[in-house]
Amino acid sequence: MLEKVVIANRGEIALRILRACHELDIKTVAVFSEADRNQKHVLLADEAVCIGPASSMESYMNIPSVISAAEVTDAVAIHPGYGFLSENADFAERVEKSGFVFIGPRSETIRLMGSKISARNVMQESGVPCVPGSDGPISDDPVEFTRMARDIGYPIIIKASGGGGGRGMRVVHSEAALRNAVSLTRSEAGAAFNDDTIYMEKYLENPRHVEIQVLADKHGNIIHLGERDCSMQRRNQKILEEAPAPHIKDKLRKKIAEQCVDACRKFGYVSAGTFEFLYENDNFYFIEMNTRVQVEHPITELITGVDIVKEQLRIAAGEKLSYKQQDIHFRGHAIECRINAEDPEKFIPCPGVINHYHPPGGPGIRVDTHVYQGYTIPPHYDSLIGKLIAHGETRELAIKRMSMALSEIVIDGIKTNIPLHRKLMNDAAFIAGGTNIHYLEKKLGLK
Repeated sequence: MLEKVVIANRGEIALRILRACHELDIKTVAVFSEADRNQKHVLLADEAVCIGPASSMESYMNIPSVISAAEVTDAVAIHPGYGFLSENADFAERVEKSGFVFIGPRSETIRLMGSKISARNVMQESGVPCVPGSDGPISDDPVEFTRMARDIGYPIIIKASGGGGGRGMRVVHSEAALRNAVSLTRSEAGAAFNDDTIYMEKYLENPRHVEIQVLADKHGNIIHLGERDCSMQRRNQKILEEAPAPHIKDKLRKKIAEQCVDACRKFGYVSAGTFEFLYENDNFYFIEMNTRVQVEHPITELITGVDIVKEQLRIAAGEKLSYKQQDIHFRGHAIECRINAEDPEKFIPCPGVINHYHPPGGPGIRVDTHVYQGYTIPPHYDSLIGKLIAHGETRELAIKRMSMALSEIVIDGIKTNIPLHRKLMNDAAFIAGGTNIHYLEKKLGLK
């Protein structure tokens, strides 16, 4: 097993990784910015190293500083968590070349999946269904990309090859708007991702967002842990997730999960990973693969009993998976509400001091958070401050438990999106299950 691991992240995921390391008797090194000296994982780690000022570009995104922290503490591995450098192929490569273990896929795999075009091509070659679209980058020739859009059929969506998190996308409903949309998306892609490569896909009108969790070790063992529904979104950012996805035929679940496992085998995937799909009219369409642990991984852990972060650590240490596919049994239903420090109506971030904090409890309730009473939420980072997860033998019970937990939780001193989650637990469409990715924005009057 790995002797000492640098946790190259902050917040709830850093604490989550620290706890998994502790259970495996792995020593931990917390790296932190000057704004995060009082983070809970920093106080609990075996060692802690300040890697820069509050700005994430000068601290958590600073590759030399993170690697230096591993060097000065004699660590053997680096876990990137999610966000920041977690899907940065150059970082993974630097970690590998510096003699450390990168707790994630190989750098070439991250690079392959980091380009939406190359990822799409790999999936097509592996037999994973993709949204109809261009098989490569859009050229600069208006005649060519106009003909392509006609062949695909409007509406279409223009996407940045290096995009992510809902950025670098533009929907086009008519030929008259196409040329301007291509030009704008190309410019935005170059500015945001330093890569102006764009491609085109058919725009699905009412899809759901469904993803498949996989685990693969270095010995060729690959399993899936079922699917999650992440359709409750605002501005392409997930708000609430659940597992399993409601109202999908078991035959379809099994088929798409097996296709993901087969794809992993064909392109040699290692570590935890997630295949993301749009699902519409009983069809799955691949959109991207996340080569890291997901924010929403706890709901999968609760319905399978598999500790995904511990499996990541074991895989990185060269061990075989602790489970075979026949060992995976899906039990009950789990829901995760992302708790953000933001105005519940205007969605403006709300940093500040937490004057009073009371977490909920009871059967089937899990809270993943780094905050505590008296903790100051800094203004420099993402507004996610925790995840409230409820598990029950049925979806109905999971919703009831989540509703009770949301009524119990207290976070005073700042605004949070808890009132929004309370409304969702009583929303008829959510209770029925199977809402599409546009539902929440329409409900909030944003569309």
